[in-house]
Amino acid sequence: MEKIASIEKRRPKLIGWGFEGDEMTSSEREMVMQRCCDRFGGDYEIRLPPTEDEIELHASRLAVPNTLARFATNADSERLRHTYGMAFPDYVRIFDQDFTPAPDLVAYARSEADIEAVFEWAEGANVAVIPWGGGTSVARGLEPDVGGSFDGTLSLDLTGLNTVMEIDKTSRAARVQGGIRVPAMEAALKPNGLTLRHFPQSFEMASIGGMIATRSGGHFATLYTHIDDFVESLRTITPRGIVESRRLPGSGAGPSPDRMLIGSEGSLGIITEAWLRLQERPTYRSGTAVLFNNLQQAVDAVRVICQAGLYPANVRLLDPAEAKNNSFGDGRQTIVVLAFENADHPVDPWMDRALEIA
Repeated sequence: MEKIASIEKRRPKLIGWGFEGDEMTSSEREMVMQRCCDRFGGDYEIRLPPTEDEIELHASRLAVPNTLARFATNADSERLRHTYGMAFPDYVRIFDQDFTPAPDLVAYARSEADIEAVFEWAEGANVAVIPWGGGTSVARGLEPDVGGSFDGTLSLDLTGLNTVMEIDKTSRAARVQGGIRVPAMEAALKPNGLTLRHFPQSFEMASIGGMIATRSGGHFATLYTHIDDFVESLRTITPRGIVESRRLPGSGAGPSPDRMLIGSEGSLGIITEAWLRLQERPTYRSGTAVLFNNLQQAVDAVRVICQAGLYPANVRLLDPAEAKNNSFGDGRQTIVVLAFENADHPVDPWMDRALEIA
């Protein structure tokens, strides 16, 4: 098949979720503020996030080396955008205009050769390299806080590795580059009737390599819970060479090199390609929400449904507080969201049995 490259022209926001231009409406802001007032009481002061011009950023400790000049920069605007992820403490520091951990350099890799050049230079210059995919970490995995043993930090942005390289419709698999965002990959798979069907909360912005490196879990994941279940093989660039596993259905011959890299958080190398197991896009669906007046009853129902071998595509329990926060109920009931789906046959019998259990 022809390679399909994702071209995302929009720029991610400096502060907040999504891309520049994606803003909440005034009614959405009012709804969020009202929920906060209802939940915590009292009035709130609306505080706008700082602009780039308002932030005083310390000077970079590093000049851009000649070997990286084609794709690296120490511009303040790029350093600001590669300082934090999406955790609540990150937002607190952003609003306090504290960008102390900002990287000294940002490099935008477009090829494996670019990554190898970064590794070679960084080792000689004693510079820490932090991989950057979708920018959605909530565990400070993107923050260039590396202590005092390095002479500088470089954030290596991988969003330029954004191509679906190959689709194997017979085996229902695809070879994709690690920097592609999940929605872009799904758009490339859709004309072939295929989907990864893995939906972490960071779906909109997450990259494939980032999901693999952080061992992501997702919604619609009662059976296939983590990204491990979808990885067929990996190609990883390390400072000492390339690690590439064979594309096999499965092997019991010793430790799995893929399992060593999945969840490694970028500490062992940078995942540049992956063969992923896919699913046919579902055509039969059934979904509902079940209300419980007792939290324990809801927990028991979810447990029995999951242990019954029904494998709903989605089963999610929202306790009373979370349910109310998502506009379900008045804060006194627990909600269980159930969904079944299949590409081959109707799923009504499975839903009927799940409702009998509930």
